[in-house]
Amino acid sequence: MGKFASLCVGSVILIGCGGTSGTESIVAPASDPVCTVTSIPARSFQVDNLKQLEAPGVVVPATTITRATDIGVNAHTNYLIAEGSATTRLAGPTGLTPEQVRTAYSIPPNLGAGAIAIVAAFHYPTSLADFNVFSTEFGLPTEPSGSATSNTNAVFQVVYATGTVPTTDTGWSQEMALDTQWSHAMAPNAKIFLVEAKSSSVADLMAAVNVAKALPGVKQVSMSFGATESACNFVKYDPNMVQAGVTFFAASGDTSNELSYPSLSKNAVSVGGTTLNLDSGNNRIHENSWNRSGGGKSAFEPRPTFQNVVARTVLGYRGGCDISAVGDPLTGVSVYDSTPSGGFSGWQIFGGTSASCPIIAGIANAAGSHFTSSQAFTAGIYSLIGSSNIYDVIHGTSGTNSADHGWDYLSGVGAPNGIAGL
Repeated sequence: MGKFASLCVGSVILIGCGGTSGTESIVAPASDPVCTVTSIPARSFQVDNLKQLEAPGVVVPATTITRATDIGVNAHTNYLIAEGSATTRLAGPTGLTPEQVRTAYSIPPNLGAGAIAIVAAFHYPTSLADFNVFSTEFGLPTEPSGSATSNTNAVFQVVYATGTVPTTDTGWSQEMALDTQWSHAMAPNAKIFLVEAKSSSVADLMAAVNVAKALPGVKQVSMSFGATESACNFVKYDPNMVQAGVTFFAASGDTSNELSYPSLSKNAVSVGGTTLNLDSGNNRIHENSWNRSGGGKSAFEPRPTFQNVVARTVLGYRGGCDISAVGDPLTGVSVYDSTPSGGFSGWQIFGGTSASCPIIAGIANAAGSHFTSSQAFTAGIYSLIGSSNIYDVIHGTSGTNSADHGWDYLSGVGAPNGIAGL
């Protein structure tokens, strides 16, 4: 259990993790009432969230389910599959294409620089071949090297976090297909590193984050995995998500009211999911918060400085998410994975906040983000609330959370509307 620190914020005593480093940014507004002592919010830890994940037309991968034995130890994936694509071998892509998503979010083509690192667990044996099938289909740069792990690769490279090939897990392979292909789709001129952690334990994944952030040219690290927030078990990993010039993105989760780490770390940009509807010209008709998107107020992470602008909502604790993008599997994205999982392979339609996260990381790269840290990036997007550079997502409900004007737990500040300010 980490060290607790208490600080008076509004009308509560804040009990947070990490000692003074976790509370130094807490500022009680001068107009707040005198503090009174209350207990830490009661928590109801999810044990098995399969029933919460199930929905008509959606297949739930085994790796996206949280089990009782995972709490405080292991992370899960955050992707779901549109049922028709999982039960029928598709001849080609039928989900959203890179061009459709770029057009919807007003992202110019052929952007990107430096590198984006994807962190996930276990080994994805067909990653290079699948990456090239996806890229060829949509006219994106391919990696000509015959070796996925060559340091001379300019477009795509696999890195084993421990230096040894992890064991293969086909569910996590699907996760990695989604992550690598859709970060590349948004920032085709950035190199994509796939950093494979030894296992799905948070310890191994955060060790892989340390490897990812130090790779040459990396500007963004995308983490689509999540672990159920569990007391102060994970706050010790907050420093792993600090590197000068690097921004860290994390998925908010695919279960209503899910409170997930590293999404709720002060050092990660929390990314939520939306339902995206387009017209025949790929223009956004409307975008609502997805009805399964996670997020809410942490019970353990103190409110960081960048959320002082929404202090009246979150009070003394970190709230997520910060920004959002398409995540509903029923308006999902096209992904190619030739490694069979559950008996299915090839072109499928994926959703979940595991789609939203690499899309936002790729858009940030395409925008040429100059921010020095995740907190600086997040402060920047909070400054865009109400501006034309953000599409305000004002409709949609997930659990007890609802989208609203300005910032909210489901959509954050909203969805991208061009690259200005990102």
